[in-house]
Amino acid sequence: MDKFRMIFQFFQSNQESFMNGICGIMALASTQMYSAFDFNCPCLPHYNMAYGLGILLVPPFILFLLGFVLNNNISMLAEEWRRPQGQRGKDSAVLRYMFCSMAQRAMIAPAVWVSVTLLDGKCITCAFCTSVPVETLGNTSHPLLSQGEIQRVLARIPCKEIYNGQELIANEVAVRYLRCISQALGWCFVLLMTTLAFLVRSLRPCFSQAAFLKSRYWSHYIDIERKLFDETCAEHARSFAKVCIQQFFEGMSTDLVAARCHLPRKAPEDAGEASKKLLGITDRGTMNMALKSWHRCKPPLHLHSPAFPSGNGWAGEGQPPVYPSVPRRETAAYYSLV
Repeated sequence: MDKFRMIFQFFQSNQESFMNGICGIMALASTQMYSAFDFNCPCLPHYNMAYGLGILLVPPFILFLLGFVLNNNISMLAEEWRRPQGQRGKDSAVLRYMFCSMAQRAMIAPAVWVSVTLLDGKCITCAFCTSVPVETLGNTSHPLLSQGEIQRVLARIPCKEIYNGQELIANEVAVRYLRCISQALGWCFVLLMTTLAFLVRSLRPCFSQAAFLKSRYWSHYIDIERKLFDETCAEHARSFAKVCIQQFFEGMSTDLVAARCHLPRKAPEDAGEASKKLLGITDRGTMNMALKSWHRCKPPLHLHSPAFPSGNGWAGEGQPPVYPSVPRRETAAYYSLV
């Protein structure tokens, strides 16, 4: 139980670990879905290929979109891409890093589905059973059949219980031939994905490690900044609601006292603390103005030259002037009791 708790805490440590855990769970879920899926080939000449390739390609596309949906960074990426320029410029390298990071994680589950499907071989057998070379694997001494009849017979290869073309080509021979091709494609796909992942991991530090570190840092910063802003807004909303409720009950008690109903009044202990957390934003219009200013004019990332807010957002379009820091003079005073 302690091991599961440690794994869960690791997944919750940061956004990347959390998304890696989600992608791993989706990859395991894709294999379980395929094992639980009841594959039934229609065994008809004009429907086998559509069914087989559909099972091979459509679920990976759905899993790919699902990987983007489950990724919390997709809304952050869209917000950062569509927000106004304001006091902070938008770095295209950071946006590319965020999109590539999400795409790489979203591709894990589809790659697992395609690999498992190709290694199993049912989809390829259903899709390309009409393309089996009868001249090479079949019985050439069989009475001649029309092309349409041959296609109907070959289309029933995946359905062993209704296959009636043993004289033309043995069912076991055709299935084994197609399954070997499918497994060869599956192992080639696994080798290709592994090689690409190895090249990306090993060659990227050789070319753009500094740019990669900067993009990764600022993408983490955007994520942390968004979380802190949400937490600050939630704390402000809590304090605002607390003060509103306290003022409501104080008004009700005042009305009851005016109606000669003497009630004991006790000053709320945390009223002053809640008022301090409001930071001067004490009405709905001011709060809406602050939220709009945060979206339109985010402060520049320069801690030593803060932008001074005006009445309707951040003052100025460029960087505010930087004033030289004046050294502070410290004075020590000693008192003695005589």
